[in-house]
Amino acid sequence: MSYLTRRTFVTTALAAGFTGVCGSINALAAAKNIDEAGRLKDISVQLYTVRRLMRENFEKTIADVAKVGYSQVEFAGYYDRSAKEVRNILDRNGISSPSTHVGLNLVQGDSLKSLIEFAKIVGHEYLIVPFLEPEQRETLDQYKKLTEKFNKIGEECKKADLKFAYHNHEFEFKPIDGVVPLDIMLNESDADLFNIQMDLYWAIDGGAKPIDYFKRYPGRFPLCHVKDMTKDGQMVDVGQGEVDFAAIFAHSELAGLEYYVVEHDQPENPLESISNSYETLRNMKIG
Repeated sequence: MSYLTRRTFVTTALAAGFTGVCGSINALAAAKNIDEAGRLKDISVQLYTVRRLMRENFEKTIADVAKVGYSQVEFAGYYDRSAKEVRNILDRNGISSPSTHVGLNLVQGDSLKSLIEFAKIVGHEYLIVPFLEPEQRETLDQYKKLTEKFNKIGEECKKADLKFAYHNHEFEFKPIDGVVPLDIMLNESDADLFNIQMDLYWAIDGGAKPIDYFKRYPGRFPLCHVKDMTKDGQMVDVGQGEVDFAAIFAHSELAGLEYYVVEHDQPENPLESISNSYETLRNMKIG
């Protein structure tokens, strides 16, 4: 995936969208989104996966996603729709949107106020920054300052009854001067203000073991991106790779996991891809 492409996509699509808006089964059942049979109750999809279709026909794509079976979606741009238009389309299709990806520039200053207003109308619970530019993450000091900033953003979100999170790629797991940047972000942040959406593919690609992170930082991972990986590192639909999602999700209560968001960065057939992933997760027995 091209990081620049994704950053540009999220930033420009969102900016346009804001125009006019200033263990055991019993243990698993304690996790908020796993039933007593050990199956996921709700499954979300990151709409970046179907971005081409969203550009072509926003409302039809939302309807097609709902027909697959998804009860939740995660946005990465609103394609010039107002918050009320987005909410109405979601309501007509019987789905919700607990989370959205937003550029770092949109969670600062007056832009944050507009974003909060937009999010409240749509019904988002989480605002998530999905990426840092290379020049923003060269040193440990940069990560420390970003974490301070994220705490402050999280404070503003909390005042509005929203939550704030950051979505990882692989680079946050690559040590700088012997220190793993994601550890700085977790150790120096307030869990009441800021947490992590763990992208499982990128965490594994970065050499991390998700379950180990759940154990080291319990409750800090309320959302995850569910995308699979082949033995040679290729991104594939869920169920077509080597990642043991059932084993990872068995630690959902420990991790604090509530939202499971399917994503594929470059699928050949977006609707087929999200359908494949949905069927795998819907039929998966956890624990």
